Amino acid sequence: MADTQTESVHRKPVDRRAFLRTGLVGGGAVAASTLGAPAVLAQAPLVVKMQTSWPASDVWQEMAGQYVKRVETMSGGRIKIDLLPAGAVVGAFQVLDAVNDGVLDAAHSVCAYWYGKNKAASLFGTGPVFGGNPTTMLSWFYQGGGRELYRELTQDNMGLNIVGLLGFPMPAQPFGWFTKPVAGAGDIKGLKYRTVGLAADLMQSMGMSVAQLPGGEIVPAMERGVIDAFEFNNPSSDRRFGAQDVAKNYYLGSYHQASEAFEFLFNKDFLDDLDDDLRAIMEYGVEAASTYNTAFALDNYSADLAALRDEDGVKIQQTPKDILSAQLEAWSAMIPQLESDPFIKKVLDSQRAWVERVTYYELLNAPDYRLAYEHFFPGKLPT
Repeated sequence: MADTQTESVHRKPVDRRAFLRTGLVGGGAVAASTLGAPAVLAQAPLVVKMQTSWPASDVWQEMAGQYVKRVETMSGGRIKIDLLPAGAVVGAFQVLDAVNDGVLDAAHSVCAYWYGKNKAASLFGTGPVFGGNPTTMLSWFYQGGGRELYRELTQDNMGLNIVGLLGFPMPAQPFGWFTKPVAGAGDIKGLKYRTVGLAADLMQSMGMSVAQLPGGEIVPAMERGVIDAFEFNNPSSDRRFGAQDVAKNYYLGSYHQASEAFEFLFNKDFLDDLDDDLRAIMEYGVEAASTYNTAFALDNYSADLAALRDEDGVKIQQTPKDILSAQLEAWSAMIPQLESDPFIKKVLDSQRAWVERVTYYELLNAPDYRLAYEHFFPGKLPT
């Protein structure tokens, strides 16, 4: 895939939105005057076409629905979101183009899915790990300058007609599913592995052969032998995909994608044409859903991990430290190459400064939660 966008950018006219805001209201007023008081015509809701990058059965489609529920409720019915799964209008990896072109009003995805257009996209979720956790990095987006850098990338550098927000600090992604145990970095060399974003470059540099596939294509690819191992994101999605039917070795905790978040994409003309209060609801709804998504994820991910272990016979382990150390060394080797791009260096400098200050506080302030867990639940954690 190319590193820069070569496709033309199309602007979406806003006639439909202008009609919904002025035509319906004005028309309603005229109609009401002809009917006489107290007859008033109700304004039809603004219908928003939103597609995700997830299969209809995936837990993330439910989490996108939690955003929809909050927006519709807070708008008092003035907004109706038509939420569609991957493939309903465009493919999972094509939602950015569809939102830019006005084919979709909004999308629910992750930045790594379009890093082929510009590798800097992957820095907003699937980039080098300097030590910050997912909450640290989502905080960087909102308080450390990340949102403005994202706007600069998408609107100034790439000329895209979109507005993007991040929400839900995803728990660090598992290293993934393997048909045979892996004890060290040497065991993964030559394996055909599924991941996305800069993680693909990272694992390729560590000797794996990497394929980038949408979630719904992963298990069929394993069954056909196209890949030998894979990661997607979390125990709930993995179990719904049927990962336990094609592999039994599941490794948790990895530096390849340790701080991702959902990406909420909006067509800029669509947002600009909204009344101020409705735009605020669309934007602040991301923050509201982020909180609920986090609670929902912890509940579901933990329950599905227990089911994988107890019902499906999956061997759950933490990723070997040899592999983790090799990942950090691979990131260190990649960073100077990435920073030959001035904008990428600008983003990484911002992230490093944020993590150096914020994570210093977080690490010093955090008690040893593992020690406390082992005190009250001895023998539960795998050795």
